[in-house]
Amino acid sequence: MATRFDPFQEIDRLFGQLLTAERTSATMPMDLYRAGDHYVLHVDLPGVDPGSIDVNVEDRSLTIRAERTSHTDGDVQWLAKERPAGTYARQVTVGRGLALDAISATYADGVLTLSIPVAEEAKPRRIEVQHGSDATQIASSSDANA
Repeated sequence: MATRFDPFQEIDRLFGQLLTAERTSATMPMDLYRAGDHYVLHVDLPGVDPGSIDVNVEDRSLTIRAERTSHTDGDVQWLAKERPAGTYARQVTVGRGLALDAISATYADGVLTLSIPVAEEAKPRRIEVQHGSDATQIASSSDANA
């Protein structure tokens, strides 16, 4: 019994693979949390060349770029290709009150970690209230007439 070829099913399958690869290559999953007086940003970048990682801050935009190259020999016949290659980019708008000139970055085990300190002027602080021992009492005009 011969199997019937359905061209629409094959196109649908190929289109689905294309969309999945596009979604996967366009995303850069991240976690962000505050720990004490700094924020920590973890970005998944498995398989990227550490030399291609670029972290840039301009105005209030933090941009992360990285590149994953496809490691293949010249004459190969792909049976499955699900790991996207190319340039990854993610831009995050950051708020005021961060020390953007003091960001530190490390890359280990496929994860880029940024530590973003809170600026000194944005940290909560206690204001001392001064009081005088020789405070003068101010009488209202109605007190003087009594």
